[in-house]
Amino acid sequence: MPSARCRAAVATIALAAALTSCSTAAPVEPPAAAAAATDYAPRVIDNCGHQVRFTERPSRVVIMNGISVAEVESFILLGLQDTIAANAQFYARSDDPGMVAEMAALPDGGVELNRNFDIPAEQLIALRPDLVISTWSGGFDPTLGFATREELFDLGINSLVNPVNCGYGKPDATPAEKAAAEDAGVASSFAFLDLLGRVFAVEDRASALIGSLRQRIADTERAVAGRRPPVGLIVFPGMSMMNANGLPAVMTGGIYDDVLRRAGVRNAFGGADRRLTASLNAEQLAAAEVELLIIGGFTRGEDLAAEAEALFRAHPDWPAARTRRYVTVADGVYLGPLNALAVERIARAAHPDAF
Repeated sequence: MPSARCRAAVATIALAAALTSCSTAAPVEPPAAAAAATDYAPRVIDNCGHQVRFTERPSRVVIMNGISVAEVESFILLGLQDTIAANAQFYARSDDPGMVAEMAALPDGGVELNRNFDIPAEQLIALRPDLVISTWSGGFDPTLGFATREELFDLGINSLVNPVNCGYGKPDATPAEKAAAEDAGVASSFAFLDLLGRVFAVEDRASALIGSLRQRIADTERAVAGRRPPVGLIVFPGMSMMNANGLPAVMTGGIYDDVLRRAGVRNAFGGADRRLTASLNAEQLAAAEVELLIIGGFTRGEDLAAEAEALFRAHPDWPAARTRRYVTVADGVYLGPLNALAVERIARAAHPDAF
C-alpha cells in the first residue's frame, strides 16, 4: 500500500527526476459523518432508464465488482460503510494512503466470486440485500450469470448502475448513454457521489465532499495555468493482458485525458477511445513523444521504479527516457472519488516549480 513517504528512486535516476517522481498528495479527508436522519422522505431516482423508488434508507447494500473501486471508495468517503452487507470491489494500491485498509475492513458476505471476479445471481440473492450497485449495466446481464434488475425488483431489491456507465453492457443503450460512457471525466466521479447523497439522504455530506475535491483540483489547475503541457503517457505494466500485443496497458480517452489535462499534461494518445488499449502496437508506443511517464500499479508487490526503468530502456527515444522522468499513480486516474489526488500528484511531477 502506498505511503505518504515517497518511494526510493533507483540509483540511475537523477536527483531532479527522483524529486519529481516522489511528489505526493494529501489523503482525502471525508466530511464529518453526521448521524443519518431518522425521517427518510421517499424518493425516486431515474437510473439508466429505470425508475428506482426508495422508501427508506438502504441498510444492506451489495457492491458488485465490475473491475472498479469507484463505488466502494465513494461509500467510504461518504461514511456509508455501515450500510454495506457485502463488497466485491478491492484494489491493493491506492493514491489515498488509508484507502486499502478501509476497503479490506468491509464485509465480503462470504461469497465465492465467479471468473469475472463478481457475484453470481444465486449468491447475490442469498445475501438478502435491499440495494445492489454495479459499476456497469452488464452487472445485471443474465447471460453473464447475473440477476437482472427486473428479477431483483420482483424480490423487493433495488438496483443502481453508476450513471456514467449505463451504456456499457446495456443492449438498448441510448446514444446519450453510449456517449457518456466514452466521454467520462472527473465530473462523472462527482456525479456518483451526488447520487449516493440523494439515495442515502446525506446530500449535505456529499455536497461538502464534492466541493472539497473540486477546490483541490481548481487550485492545481490555477497553479499550472499558462505553462506548456508536457506530453504524458499513462501506462499500467501489470495489466498487459489488456493488450493484444502483450504490451503494458496504455490508458487514454475519457477520464484519463481529463485527469491529465487538469494536471497540465497532454496525453500522448489523447482523444483515442478505449479500443486503443487493446490494439496499440510496439511501433506506435515507440514513436510516442513521452516527456513524462505516469506509471500505474494495482498489486501490492509491483516494483514500479523497476517497471519505469525497464520502459525507459525499451524506449530510449522517449524524452522521458533521457531524463528518467516519471511519477507513480494508482486508483486516482480511474473513475472514482480520488481523481483530485492523481491530478495533484501528476501536476507536481509535470510542473515541480509551480508548487
